[in-house]
Amino acid sequence: FQSSDDEDDVYGGGWCADSEEKEHWFQLDAHREVEYTGVITQGRHSETNDDFVSSYFVAFSNDSRDWTVLHDGYAEWLFYGNVDKDTPVKAEFSHPVVARYIRILPQSWNGSLCLRLEVLACPLPNSYPNENDVTPNDDLDYRHHNYKEMRQMMKVINEECPNITRIYNIGKSSQGLKMYAMEISDNPGEHETGEPEFRYTAGLHGNEVLGRELLLLLMQFLCKEYNDDNPRVRRLVDGVRIHLVPSLNPDGYELAYEMGSEMGNWALGHWTEEGYDIFQNFPDLNSILWGAEDRGWVPRIVPNHHIPIPENFLNGSTKAIIAWMERTPFVLGANLQGGEKIVTYPFDMQRPPRASSMDGRGVRQNEGALRETADESMFRWLAMTYAHSHLTLTETYRSSCHTDDITGGQGIINHASWKPVVGSMNDFSYLHTNCFEISIFLGCDKFPHESELAQEWENNREALLAFIEQVHRGIKGVVRDTENNIIANATISVEGIRHDVKTASTGDYWRLLNPGEYRVTARAEGYSPQTRLCMVGYEAGATSCSFTLTKSNWARIRQIMAQSGRKPRVLPKTVVQSPVNAGADNKGPSTVPLTKRQWCARQYKQAVKRMRCMRTTTMATSTSTTTTTPLPTTTTQLITQTSDSWYDLWFGQDSPPTAVPDEAEIQESEPTQDYYLAYRIDDF
Repeated sequence: FQSSDDEDDVYGGGWCADSEEKEHWFQLDAHREVEYTGVITQGRHSETNDDFVSSYFVAFSNDSRDWTVLHDGYAEWLFYGNVDKDTPVKAEFSHPVVARYIRILPQSWNGSLCLRLEVLACPLPNSYPNENDVTPNDDLDYRHHNYKEMRQMMKVINEECPNITRIYNIGKSSQGLKMYAMEISDNPGEHETGEPEFRYTAGLHGNEVLGRELLLLLMQFLCKEYNDDNPRVRRLVDGVRIHLVPSLNPDGYELAYEMGSEMGNWALGHWTEEGYDIFQNFPDLNSILWGAEDRGWVPRIVPNHHIPIPENFLNGSTKAIIAWMERTPFVLGANLQGGEKIVTYPFDMQRPPRASSMDGRGVRQNEGALRETADESMFRWLAMTYAHSHLTLTETYRSSCHTDDITGGQGIINHASWKPVVGSMNDFSYLHTNCFEISIFLGCDKFPHESELAQEWENNREALLAFIEQVHRGIKGVVRDTENNIIANATISVEGIRHDVKTASTGDYWRLLNPGEYRVTARAEGYSPQTRLCMVGYEAGATSCSFTLTKSNWARIRQIMAQSGRKPRVLPKTVVQSPVNAGADNKGPSTVPLTKRQWCARQYKQAVKRMRCMRTTTMATSTSTTTTTPLPTTTTQLITQTSDSWYDLWFGQDSPPTAVPDEAEIQESEPTQDYYLAYRIDDF
């Protein structure tokens, strides 16, 4: 078994004997006679224990009862094994041995009796096939390809299918090797409106090579089947723009390839030349989102999607991958890894516990670490699609790479609840782009032997195709204005799901959703939002749900502003002129500029004062029919800033506005006489 993080797992990391005696042995059954040529041993893979076999005998049998120990001509051949737990040691036999069974008989060891073993053997010529042999039905190239061979293979595929393939690179590694991508589409090189974009990436860790070879096989398969008019492949290529990147860490792969599948170890080539893990070397946007949620800033201040990248992030090849993800409107994707047999979905980062609070009894409560995305059910469906289409991934009787099955027989798990990481490619893709991405761990062996590639292709072929087809699950549409112009970067919100997507530069969008009824709203700056009821059924294909937005009033105002180059005033000013405050130099009356609120307050005061004056006059008139008391007449002019059109009223004159005095200045310049107000007593 592979090692686990469980400190009590005494059997993890290799084959270990329960009691440390020389009578123990390790045996392999080839199910038929083969030519054995050698063995490779390693110590136990453990962070705490230093266990390895330092010497051993090798024995052979054809019936598992009578055994013959390999002889060097003088005595039984004692092979010298490992001197540490990590370095593989190859022991080649002086001549091939034909047998069905082989046994390793440990004689001395360091620490506990534990080892890892790989057996080198070849089938005999003209031997009969058995139930374990795989006869591929596809005429594909089942072998490992180094950088030069991979590039040549992609070139050959492009020449065979020039009408549906295109080769491009998304950046360079630190050693200058290009990260090549193969695009497969009915119109390569161009994004078609209404056609979703999909990606498979592999080789983030250079020594996890199965994903690299599966993507090269998938390129060959799609090309050949398209030319043979396979209807399923035709629908895929014509309806989806597929991007396949077999090696995101070509530097690491070259190191692992040089050692080969037999001599490579668990870590060689895993990291880049600079020493970082590409998969978990993306900006940490989770902390930004969760911190904003705890403060109540989402979505008013911080959006729940397309979260900006921190300005201080700058990291080599990862930055090139991010630029590729940003310029292509991917909808769905998966990265292929190794070392485990499982499918994981985000969030990959474990959310820190929220601030604890007191309940009604005064007991401090803690909400725990939340790991679910807003699209939890969608991600589970996507992971289940691959896991259950794979031939062996959910066969729990085979066990996982560890001593127990952590998935409950489903083959899928939330990454944060399994092995949380910070700054993962999956979390970044979900929070910064429209793309939903999962991780597919293809098997326990990071570098399987070339002879196993045919079987691995058979195990994964249907799952690879079925997962691509999920890009059509949900709704899609185009956002336009009333003049039929496309609207890029419009926000598409689904009621009840706190994660939005945006339209591409061509105005189209895709939103992955499970079957159901959804209220979907389209918003764009300068336009009034529109809400529609969209139905997602169980039939194949996404539901069309397009929007036509009308420009808002503010959009019209901004349009006029842009045409004239003028700036608006927040509040137009009102100026009151009084003859009492006329200047002593006889240059005319002075003015006191007032804001609209101050002017309205003064209007109210003077209206009340005027009503009292009129009431007094009316009472005096009713008591005397011969005496008439004239109303006091005060000439007061009300002057407001005017212009020739409503536009100037909103956006002001070319001259700067008069400064607004503070309250003290207004009190000092308060007129002492009543204003003439154009009101009648009947108005109140």
